[in-house]
Amino acid sequence: MKLTLDALNVLDAIDQGGSFAAAAENLYRVPSAISYTMQKLEQDLGAPVFDRSGHRAVLTPAGKTLLKEGRRLLLAAHELENQVKRIATGWESELRIAMDTLIPAHNLLSLVAEFYNEHTSASTDDPAAQSVIQNVIQNKGTQLRLQQEVLGGTWDALVSNRTDLVIGATGDAPAGAGYSHFSLSECAMVFVVPPNHPLAMAEEPIGSTDILKYRAVAIADSSRYLPPRSSGLLTGQEVLTVPDMVSKLEAHIQGLGIGYLPLYWAQAAIDARQLLVKSVEATPNRAIQKIAWRSDNQGKALKWFVEKLRQPAVQQRLLRCH
Repeated sequence: MKLTLDALNVLDAIDQGGSFAAAAENLYRVPSAISYTMQKLEQDLGAPVFDRSGHRAVLTPAGKTLLKEGRRLLLAAHELENQVKRIATGWESELRIAMDTLIPAHNLLSLVAEFYNEHTSASTDDPAAQSVIQNVIQNKGTQLRLQQEVLGGTWDALVSNRTDLVIGATGDAPAGAGYSHFSLSECAMVFVVPPNHPLAMAEEPIGSTDILKYRAVAIADSSRYLPPRSSGLLTGQEVLTVPDMVSKLEAHIQGLGIGYLPLYWAQAAIDARQLLVKSVEATPNRAIQKIAWRSDNQGKALKWFVEKLRQPAVQQRLLRCH
C-alpha cells in the first residue's frame, strides 16, 4: 500500500489552509516536512499531485481526485478509531464540536475546562471517588477539536461527518432521520448602520428599495455539500463577505456596510453609539439556534456535553458577549 493516512491528512491540511506553510502551522510541523511528504507521495504514486508551474502550487486533476476520495478514507479511519475506543471504554478518542459563528467561540472554553477538570477534588479514600477518578482518567483520553461553521455549514458538518456535535445550528435539520436536537435560544437580530451612514437619518421603517442602494456585510456559508444559504441579503445588493462574526461586527463599526447582527453581539457597540439600530419594513429577522448530534452516537464525552448544554446557566454563558 503506497498511500498512507498521514500523507492524506497532510494533503487535506494543505487544501484547508491554502498553502504548504499554513498546513505546516496547523499540523505543528516544519514546512520542509510537509514538502517532503508530498514529494514522497507523488514519487510513490508515480503521478503529480500538484502543478508547480505557476506562482503557487495547485492540485492537478489527479490530485483533486486523490483529495476527494482521500477525505472519505480519513473520515472512515477516524470513525473506526472512535468506534474501537468507544467499544473499549465508552469514551471517544476525539470529540469534534462545531460552533456556528453566531456563538462567541471563547464562551465555550469554560465548559471545556470543566470537562478536563471535573471531579479532580474527589477523595481517593472514597471507593465511589475511586470510580469517578478512573472515569476522569479515561475522560482525558478524549481529544477535543473545536471548529467554526457558518449558516448551513453546521448541518453540513454533521451530515458529512466532519463533526460530532453542533452548537448554534439554525434552520431545519437535513431531510431524513438520524439527528437529535433541542433548542438553545431564539437569536434576536437587529438591523444596524454606523452613525455617519446615509440611512442613519432615514425615516423608519426603512424600505428594501433604500436598503438595496448600500453595501451589506455578510458571512460566507461554510457548507461543502449542502446548498449554501444566505441571510438578510437582498437580490442584487452589493456585498462585502467576511469570514466570521468578529470581522462582521468590526466591518459594520468601520462603516464598510450595513445589515443584521445578533443583538448580543451588537449591544456593546450600540451602547457606545458606534452603531445605530434602525427598524425596517421586512419581517424581523430571528433565528432559532439548536444543539444537534447524530442519534446513533452514544459516546460518553458527547453525552457529557449534551447534558451540560441543556442547563440554562450554560446556555446563558454561551450567548454572552463582552
